[in-house]
Amino acid sequence: MRWFLFLLAAAAWAQVFDAVPEKPTQGTVIKVTSDKAVSARLNGRTITLFPQQEGPALGLMPVPTLEKLGKYQLDFLDQSGAVLHSTEITVEDAYYPLENLSIAPSISKLKPSPGEQATVGRFREAITAERYWKEPFAAPVPGCVTSPFGSTRLHNGKLTGDFHAGVDQRGAAGTPIHPITPGVVKIVQKWNLRGGTVAIDHGQGVETIYLHMSAFQAKEGQQVSTSDVIGYVGSTGRSTGPHVHWTMYVNGVPVNPGQWMKLEPCAAGSHPPTAAVQHATPKPKPVPTATASPAAVPPAPQE
Repeated sequence: MRWFLFLLAAAAWAQVFDAVPEKPTQGTVIKVTSDKAVSARLNGRTITLFPQQEGPALGLMPVPTLEKLGKYQLDFLDQSGAVLHSTEITVEDAYYPLENLSIAPSISKLKPSPGEQATVGRFREAITAERYWKEPFAAPVPGCVTSPFGSTRLHNGKLTGDFHAGVDQRGAAGTPIHPITPGVVKIVQKWNLRGGTVAIDHGQGVETIYLHMSAFQAKEGQQVSTSDVIGYVGSTGRSTGPHVHWTMYVNGVPVNPGQWMKLEPCAAGSHPPTAAVQHATPKPKPVPTATASPAAVPPAPQE
């Protein structure tokens, strides 16, 4: 009887403080769960842990693509900001590739529409409490990846200081585009730089944005699922050919969607002039050339 009461008391005092993975690579997400903490902090960034329908509260901690490698302390915080528990996180190298894009001067000189940057900035900053997203996520089009997330960008052989903050997928003009997970449409706009753009809030810090569309199907305020069409593949804005560029944000930070779904790279030589992409530590020379569009946007990171 005493042992039973002891185990019962121990269970009552048990607390959940989990962070998975404990060794994330740059550009990925740590799932933080706790039945006591209401927020978590890592390297100066604080996120909310949202109550879930089942299990402990959940928060998504992004690890920026340019985060320095090494050990960090992740703190679980109570309502007052006091530390309830800490765990060690080790950020590891993602080994993102180097990628050169051949861009016509007329395209490279495109500037954002008035209000374009500010509108996307406000979208990224907005965090809503209701959760729409659910796993597994699915790619917006079936095409292979012509330009991966995280690649260090060069334009016509010159380093830009930017990285590719999204994914470029091949798609014939007019191919339907679907959201990667359910959410609410927040932006439907035609812009100079991003072209035809749809942005979706999936709740609790998860957001996506889809660029270069030829036409829209979704409307602002519409709740959508993965079966809905939000628009069609095009080559509007800063783009070198029909494709869909899309970015996944977690608490405002662009992250690698390859952590959440299977994305197939295009076979070498399948998109002209070459599919060669240099991996390992970026070096200006020699520079291979890829045909992914320069799709996106303001200085570092590059959408």
